[in-house]
Amino acid sequence: MTFSVHGLAVARGIAIGRAVLMASSRVDVAHYFIEAGQADEEIARVRAGRNAVVEEIHRLQQTISLMGPKEAPQELSALLDVHLMLLEDEELINGVKHWITDRLYNAEWALTTQLEVISRQFDDMEDDYLRGRKADLEQVAERILRYMKGVASPVAPPSAGSRRKTQQDLLLDDSMDVPLVMIAHDLSPADMLQFKQSVFAGFVTDVGGRNSHTAIVARSMDIPAVVGARSASALVRQDDWIIIDGDAGVMIVDPSPIILAEYGFKQRQGELERGRLSRLRHTPAVTMDGQKIELLANIELPEDAPTALKAGAVGVGLFRSEFLFMGRRGDLPDEEEQYQAYRRAVEGMEGLPVTIRTVDVGADKPLDDSVRDEAHLNPALGLRAIRWSLADPAMFLTQLRAILRAAAHGQVNMLIPMLAHASEIRQTLSLIDFARAELDNRGVAYGPVKLGAMIEIPAAALTLKIFLKYFDFLSIGTNDLIQYTLAIDRADESVAHLYDPLHPAVLRLVAETIRECHAQGKGVSVCGEMAGDTTLTRLLLGLGLRSFSMHPAQILAVKQEVLRADTARLAPWAQQMLDAEDPAALMAG
Repeated sequence: MTFSVHGLAVARGIAIGRAVLMASSRVDVAHYFIEAGQADEEIARVRAGRNAVVEEIHRLQQTISLMGPKEAPQELSALLDVHLMLLEDEELINGVKHWITDRLYNAEWALTTQLEVISRQFDDMEDDYLRGRKADLEQVAERILRYMKGVASPVAPPSAGSRRKTQQDLLLDDSMDVPLVMIAHDLSPADMLQFKQSVFAGFVTDVGGRNSHTAIVARSMDIPAVVGARSASALVRQDDWIIIDGDAGVMIVDPSPIILAEYGFKQRQGELERGRLSRLRHTPAVTMDGQKIELLANIELPEDAPTALKAGAVGVGLFRSEFLFMGRRGDLPDEEEQYQAYRRAVEGMEGLPVTIRTVDVGADKPLDDSVRDEAHLNPALGLRAIRWSLADPAMFLTQLRAILRAAAHGQVNMLIPMLAHASEIRQTLSLIDFARAELDNRGVAYGPVKLGAMIEIPAAALTLKIFLKYFDFLSIGTNDLIQYTLAIDRADESVAHLYDPLHPAVLRLVAETIRECHAQGKGVSVCGEMAGDTTLTRLLLGLGLRSFSMHPAQILAVKQEVLRADTARLAPWAQQMLDAEDPAALMAG
């Protein structure tokens, strides 16, 4: 019987194939009490499982080092580092020992109990990225459980002879192997590496969000994927026919021949469309009425630069430098390490500009994950981003010097996040000057940088003249701007539906920022999710935006919208959207 399961669309395209189920080992965990004299033996079992997982990850890292970026995207290496960090987390280790020695839980029960304790802390985090690391923690615990139970975790396709033939098979070319798709509760970075080396055409997971590691890797591999599909792995049977609609976030199980033929047509159309888009790589992004549009890339690591170039980016509009800082347990990158990382990004962009955002951490995403801040009720409004940097001038100066030094190797812009007060602006500029003076005293070369500020707090959007007095350009961080403007906690599912980029207040703040920057001859870009949403490209062009920064995989699709646009005609329509009581309804109409 045909049925569908809905989840989150995180990677575009259509995949059609047989289901390969990857069972979760979190089921059937034994729960029993032990004798006090057995505690050391139970702890040793957990330690042996942990050590086996560490060894497995080290082997995978060695494999990655021998592979190219196409076979093993940089995201995999970074996520394996996260897993190693979690395996060494003192809170996890000590918690498991506590449940075994004090409560006399068996090893498996102790591990899953401590996992639940720490998981609740992740649920309370405001930051999407860190909240998504809950899945990494669950996978670490799961892999330990697998070793304790003697259960392997392969991501290997079933043999061809084990597949049953159905009428759907007849619709495929007999000369080709039947495609396979992975259905899992979740996929770890190690699984994803094996996934890349196998024949799978796409995947569906029960859990995960748009910023989960599975979503990140799927986008980097550019393969169809749906995450957060709840009970998908429980509903699908091994070898079921599956359609993954990565555009709509839907999985269709046991499709009829008519549905299969329809999606087969959509799949072929999608492949043709991707081919057409790829031909736009070297086409200048110019609208029909001659407006030149700047399409930039958002990156997290220096190794992302080649991907940005391949997508046709004309620069990096947002280098999230915090990815160099996170998960290091207090061992922060020093000036030389940061300088080398920024230099690799700059040189990797082959002369194109690179905008480096200063570290955006704090409160809900501390530099040292071993120290949790339980004192603040709302971390999103606490000591984070530039507030954190200004509270630790030594750390901030180290980063500023590294960025300035990297600027000697190419065009570098420096972007400051979450500014709201004139006093913060002046203090930041003073520290930048001080960093230059330190380099002068040391006789170290550095280059010129343009200075920019993120507009992601309504207070900043309402005091633009102050910002434009001090900065060369502004970058609108729509993700936080929407959240703060509408008082919507995106982590709270009960109000997440109210998170609306088309809310009149949000559109007016974005429009006024663009208008004021143009009036004063200053650059302005959008680097939030709105920039890569092709349904909003025409609106942003009509509002006057000429610089977009997005995930590299989104660039060509946005460029296509740009090439088809006439900004002169879009401007009056965009003004109607600004004046509308319900812009979303007007756009839909």
